[in-house]
Amino acid sequence: MDMFSSLHLSRRRLIGAAVVLPFTAHAVRAAGALLSFDELYGKFGVLGLEFSDKVKRLAGQEISMKGFMAPPLKAEAQFFVLTEVPMSLCPFCSSDADWPDNIVVVYLGEKQTFVQPRQTIEVRGTLEYGSWTDPETGFVSLLRIRQAEYFAV
Repeated sequence: MDMFSSLHLSRRRLIGAAVVLPFTAHAVRAAGALLSFDELYGKFGVLGLEFSDKVKRLAGQEISMKGFMAPPLKAEAQFFVLTEVPMSLCPFCSSDADWPDNIVVVYLGEKQTFVQPRQTIEVRGTLEYGSWTDPETGFVSLLRIRQAEYFAV
């Protein structure tokens, strides 16, 4: 093999890697760590349920969760509640003291069409925990996935 043949082969590999690498990096980022409803809380302390070490470790990172979309309050909402089991009513709460242990608020990165409550979905986005009140809606949450997207599974 002469010098030009090996140079051409190396160049071809380099171009191939340049094309594939961005998609590979996106796939790794998009998948994130898988988090299940069973892994959200660690123990019941004097102040109630405490977040698990896994939730604390994954805060601020990309994660994915599977569950069901609770019926949204209105069609144009940019957030919804992810539930462990299908629900016919939305489990919105007036305070974090009433927060159920099997829901997560999902704030979408961009608007998407909502799905039926019995359709299993996978949500991907950035995990946040701790009490927070949405300034637009007044909705209080303890656990959120931000900049999220979802798809039916």
